[in-house]
Parts: sequence; C-alpha cells; structure tokens
Amino acid sequence: MYVFVYGTLRKHEKNHFVLKGATLEREQAWVDGVLFDTKRGYPALKEGMGITYGEVYSIDTDILADLDELEDFIEERDVNLYSRKLKRVNTDKGTQEAYVYYSENEELFKEEIPSGDWKVHRFLNDQPERVLYFAYGSCMDDERFKTAKVDHHFKDCLGAGVLEGYSMKYLFKVDDGGRGDIIEDGGITEGVVYNIPQQAVEYLFTREGVAPGWYRVAFIDIQIGGTHHKDVLTFIVKDKFEETCPPEHYAKEILRGSHPHVSSSYHAKLQQQLLTIGMTNEQVKNLLIMDK
Repeated sequence: MYVFVYGTLRKHEKNHFVLKGATLEREQAWVDGVLFDTKRGYPALKEGMGITYGEVYSIDTDILADLDELEDFIEERDVNLYSRKLKRVNTDKGTQEAYVYYSENEELFKEEIPSGDWKVHRFLNDQPERVLYFAYGSCMDDERFKTAKVDHHFKDCLGAGVLEGYSMKYLFKVDDGGRGDIIEDGGITEGVVYNIPQQAVEYLFTREGVAPGWYRVAFIDIQIGGTHHKDVLTFIVKDKFEETCPPEHYAKEILRGSHPHVSSSYHAKLQQQLLTIGMTNEQVKNLLIMDK
C-alpha cells in the first residue's frame, strides 16, 4: 500500500522518523486539495480546487497504524482530526492510488499556502540568509546574470552537483522552442550548485516565472564531490509538454555554462540529446565552436 505525505512526514522534516522502514517511491507527487498552515507547526489539507505537493511512500500495516495515531484518525469514529482517504496521486510516471490524510476541521485552516508546498512555505517564511541552489538549465551560464547585473550574487559556485533519479529534458514549451526541466524518471542530472543570498532568490523567482506559474520551487538532495546536501533549491516546470527542441541561443547557454563543471560524459549526453530532438550535427557543432 502507499501513502502520500505533504507536511512534517516528508524527508528531512520533524516527523519523518514515523516512516522509518517505508520505501520512498516518488518525491515529486501532487494531489487535488488546498493546503493550509495551521499555525501549530504542521499543515492541513482540505479537499477542494487546488494542488498540493508531497511524496509517495510504500508502507506496511504497522506503519499505517503509526500514521493513523499521529494524524489522530480512528476508523468508524464520528469525529477525527484528519480523515484517511484513498485517492489518485499524480507523479511524473502517471497516477497511482495512495492514502491521503485530509481534514474537515475548520479551526485548522488558518492560512492558505499558495504554493501548495509546505517546504516552500516554510522557506518563504524563514527567509534564510543563504541557500544552496541547483541550476541544470540556462542558469548554469552566467552571461544573463551579468546582463541583469546580478552576477555578484552567483560568485560562490560550489561546482558540479549530481541529482540522482531525474533527467533533464526540454519540457517547458514557449514560442521559439523548449526550455529545461527535470523529470523524476530514474535518470541522472548534472548541474551547477551556487551558494546564494536572498537577493538572488528573488531574482530567480522572477526569472523562472514562479508567480505566473511557469516553474515551481522545489527542494531536492544533491551530491557535490561525494558529499550529500539536503533540501537544495531548484525549479521544476509545473505544466509539462512533450519534449521540444530548444532555440540555439538557449542550447548555447546550457552547453557553454555546463562545460566547465559537469563531466565530459554528461556534456556529450547533452549534445546527443539536442540531436535526438531535432538539431542537426552542424547546428550542435557550431554551438560548440561558439562555446570555445
């Protein structure tokens, strides 16, 4: 059986220990519903028109009993703090059924969380002075940072980062072609990790179109030189399309920006990917020449 968790049961959160022995199936998952801050240190999910993000775990009956206790849920009881319901959960691999804990207690619905993500909500409230940021697309290249006069915020570069379980694909479609995205499909994505201040976060929110709903904020785990770093900031496309070949200027930024940092095998993979989705050998060759 499966459970979808969206609050303090998620990875690196305070109640995640309850899921000890469970298997993480999907860390990018979402269900219908509106997420609220209860102002008690945890969120509450209400059925309705909205999207809430979380993770899916495979569990056994013992863990389910522990979850029911944590959520103050007893089957057949008239009034529960949370109700456990079997719902269709969305993932990058499609949908699957999982238990989801919803509440009908209006006293818990203190503040709606617009992002639908508890981790993002806490990050925005806490506003840490600095945060690690994983760039896997055009933000690996600093030319637009310089044009926007924000390059001084991205000077603390930790080098190459490896994201396991995801592939980079051009799934955000605009008029002139695709833009980069990561999809949880079991692949590996390499990118560039920066240690950035809050001013850089504000710039990235605007550049990635968070407010218009182009990309959403997410926190993922990254390996840097064999060292594990948790809850690293990145951005993921909300509404994915079929992979579309990017324009040459965007592909150039990715090839140029990634080249000093990622492995040679991954850089070759980026080149082959462009050929697979529609670029010619001559186009890719010219991009590499411009990169020198």
